This record gives sequence, C-alpha cells and structure tokens, in this order.
Amino acid sequence: MIYLSSILMKRSTFTSPKSITQGMEQLLHYVWKHRLFHKNLRTPDGIPIEVLDVGTHNTDAGPDFFNAKIKIGNDVWAGNIEIHQNSRDWFRHKHETDKAYNSVILHIVENINCNITNEAGKNVLQCVIRYPQSIRENIDFLLNTDISVPCCNYIKDYPSLHLQSWMNALLMERLERKSNDIFSLLTRFNNSWTDVFYVILSRSMGFGINSDAFQQLAISLPLNYILKQGDNIIQIEALLLGQAGLLEDIQNQDEYSKRLINEYSFLRNKYSLTPLDRNIFRGLRMRPQSSPYIRIAQLSSLLTNIQGLYSKIISTKDIGQIRLLLHVNASEYWQTHFSPGEESPRKNKFIGDASLDVMIINAVVPVLFAYGKKVNDESFIDKAINFLETIKPESNSIIRQFSGYGIISRSAYDTQALIQLKREYCEKKKCLYCRIGYKLLSEK
Repeated sequence: MIYLSSILMKRSTFTSPKSITQGMEQLLHYVWKHRLFHKNLRTPDGIPIEVLDVGTHNTDAGPDFFNAKIKIGNDVWAGNIEIHQNSRDWFRHKHETDKAYNSVILHIVENINCNITNEAGKNVLQCVIRYPQSIRENIDFLLNTDISVPCCNYIKDYPSLHLQSWMNALLMERLERKSNDIFSLLTRFNNSWTDVFYVILSRSMGFGINSDAFQQLAISLPLNYILKQGDNIIQIEALLLGQAGLLEDIQNQDEYSKRLINEYSFLRNKYSLTPLDRNIFRGLRMRPQSSPYIRIAQLSSLLTNIQGLYSKIISTKDIGQIRLLLHVNASEYWQTHFSPGEESPRKNKFIGDASLDVMIINAVVPVLFAYGKKVNDESFIDKAINFLETIKPESNSIIRQFSGYGIISRSAYDTQALIQLKREYCEKKKCLYCRIGYKLLSEK
C-alpha cells in the first residue's frame, strides 16, 4: 500500500475533535463500501460474520447502508447497517429513540464500549471492523494536509484510461449542477428560456471575478425593461450602468455620461428600480479592456438583439455562427473611453476570441445541456458536449496547476472536468469520493 505521508512529507494537524469524528466515520463508510476491511469479522462472542452484500450507501437521513446481507454462523440476515467510530455514538445520535433504526442488523464500529438497543428495546449486534494501517495513514494525510491537491505526486501515475473515465464523469457532474441552477431560474422566471438565457449570458460576462455581480445585475433588472427600450443603445447602457451603481460619483462628467445619468434617473423612477452597491463589481488589477464599464457596454450591445438571440443559438449547430452572434463591439462612445468622462486613444472594444470561448463554455453550453434535459432531446446535450470538445483548453490557475502535475488538457471538455475536480473534490477534501483517491487508498 502506498503511504502518501512518506511520498509528500508534508502534514498538518486536525482542525477540531468534530472533524476527527466526521473524518473517521467517512473513512469507515469508505472501508465498508469498498470492502477494504480485513475479512475475519466476528461478533463480540467470536461467531464469524461473512459479508454477502454491503448494501447501498445512503447519503440522506436514516441508516448508513440499506439492504445489506450478512451471514452469522449458519444464519443469513438482511437489513440495514449503521456505522460509527464508537458504540456510544449510537446514543449520542439518539438512534435508540428512532424507529428508522429498528431495521439495523449490524452496528459497525472501531471500538465497542457499550451495548446498544433500538427503539423497540432489542439489542443490536455489533462488530469491530479492522483495515490496513496504510489506509488510515493515507486518509489522515488526504483530509488534513495543507497541500491543495494532496495526491499531486501520485496523480500523474493514475492510469490514463481510468483518468479519462473519471474526467467524463466529472464533466457530467458539472453540467448537471449547472442544469439544476438553470432549472431553478426557470421556476423563478415562469419557464421563460429567454429570461433565463439573459441571466446566464449576463453572468458569463462577469468572466469569473464579476460573475456573481453580473448575475445580480440581470436579476435586479428584468428583461422586459430592456426589451421596452428596443434597440436604443444609450437607454440600455443607462439602465445597466445605472443599475450597477456605476454612474454614481463620476468625477469628470462629459455630455455622454450626463445623458446616461439623466436617462437612468428617468428609467429608475419609471420602473421603481433600486441600484446595486457598486462595490460588488471588482475592477482593481484588471486590464482596462476587461473593466466592468467595458463589459457592461459590450453586454448592452448584445442585449439590443436579445429577443432573437436565444432562438438562434438553440437552433444553430455551427459554433462559428454562435461566435459571430456574440462577437459584438461596444457602442461608439466606448471606442474612445474605458470609463465615463475619461477619454482615451481610439480602440475597438470587441469581445475577444478568448472571451467568446468563455461565454460559450459558461452560457451557451449549460443552456443547451439543460434544454436538452428539459425536453428530453439528446441532440442538444450532444451539441453542448461537442462544443466543449471543439473549444481549446481554458487557461487559468487550476489548469496550470494540473498541467504541472502532468495532466494536459486537450480541450474545454478536459478543463471543465478539472475545474470540477479541484473545486468539488480537492478544495472540499472529498478525497474519499474521488476515484483517484479510491485508487490510491485501495492499491496494494
């Protein structure tokens, strides 16, 4: 068995007694689920226990494993399994008063320190579980090291076929999670896909650092208010910039910025709007081309055609056509400005190729995937995945980190999977639920 601590030689301490208990129970669940325990299980009075079926892992309320099957002596028992570090945890969790635990046929523990009974007053059979010390050492390291990717020196040796299978699953997890977010928005907007696309598209214009802020902006400014302005770019810019709080305290007001302020003042009263706190938009250490002012100006140009944009994106199979639909320039004023009232040398403010890829990854692909699931049409799901396979790999700190570990991405399909791995498994210390972690822990 591989010992991570000896490979990496960098450890940290447990954060609290509660984290120790939770970590150990997770480990025992893992050991039981994957049959990593020593096979000579016995009852406290020495009767052999044979595990015929570990059951189905339950992540909701109730016993830890459903529908297990064990053989005690010559008798076969079927029922549920509960797992704790110590016997007393049964009472600490008040299982003795919960009828849901009357179906437990075996209490798996590391230490038997008392007898236990269920709600019906019957004794519950207990069993001490043993497993290789290397598993404890490795999980201790994985859950408690301060290294951001604890298995970094092992991951490059993970079999490529297994890695690709895990990447496929990770990508689907990410798209499923984004679909659920979209379905929540659909409920909020009475099943209007156009309204939902407006919010998701706006969020994508935040490009990570301002994504939440741009989503808040779109939600605070209903699409029908935008549509009522038609293709009047000044009024749309005024609505978005004013609602974002970015028209307040402009130091050098010129004629255009004064007009934006006046337009927003009128529209704010007309629609009873409350502007957002401008401080939610982050602009420090950001290239002027990527400032909130320019991104909102570009979004304003996109929204002049929002009415037909969603249907066109849903219907086209050509990612090049989608890029053309999203490849807009900010209005004339912004060709000579990066912020209101401050003139700069003329420069086009088109949405660049890298930004277009990000928008397709974070707006077009999730909406296509979610729409396909909603209408039960695999063709939209396939199109979403094909788009990711077409787009070149993203470049960010997560992808560069995995590249340093020997994991090279070929397309956005791979980079989205790696982002899911880092954020949902590595950062959340869910090594026990990661296939790489499983391989590492179970390898002899």
